Order: sequence, then structure tokens, then C-alpha cells
Amino acid sequence: MNPDKVDRNQLEKLTDLPNIGPAIAADLRLLGVNKPDDLAGRSPFELYDMLSSSKGKRQDPCLLDVLISVTRFMDGEDPRPWWHYTAERKRMFGYDGNTG
Repeated sequence: MNPDKVDRNQLEKLTDLPNIGPAIAADLRLLGVNKPDDLAGRSPFELYDMLSSSKGKRQDPCLLDVLISVTRFMDGEDPRPWWHYTAERKRMFGYDGNTG
């Protein structure tokens, strides 16, 4: 969902979260994340690595940006577009997003 349209009081399904559409919601369900509350306190880096492992290849680094945005939102930050976290990811892990 577009971060500008997110209502923290109306979080029933994964697609109610900022930056999460049907495809990423399906990816999260592969990891056992079935509702927004399942993301509270989770590491976006661990989720990214788990998803890469489950799919047999490293995922697009922008997915890590999305996971950072949504886990931080669930931990209390304001909703922000996923690209808000791109520079941070690049500083932490380099351009390619490799966390391993």
C-alpha cells in the first residue's frame, strides 16, 4: 500500500502495510508471516536472507529496502516509501544489498 494511505489502526492484512502489494505479501507468507503483527520485532535482514534462501537465489536488493520500511513501521516509525531506506542499505551493505 502507498505509505500515504496507511492507517495504523486498520492493519488487518499484509497489503494494509506500507509498500506491500500482493507479490511481496505472498513472499512474506512463504516465511510464515501471515499478518502485520508477525513483523513486529523482526529483522529485515534475516527476512531478506530467509526469502533469498527459500527462493534459491539472492533477491533484488530493493526488497531489503521494503523489508526495512515495513519492519520499522511495525516497530513504531512513520510509514515511509521503501526508497527512503535505499541510501541506508547501500551504506550498510554496499550497492548490491548482499547481507551475507
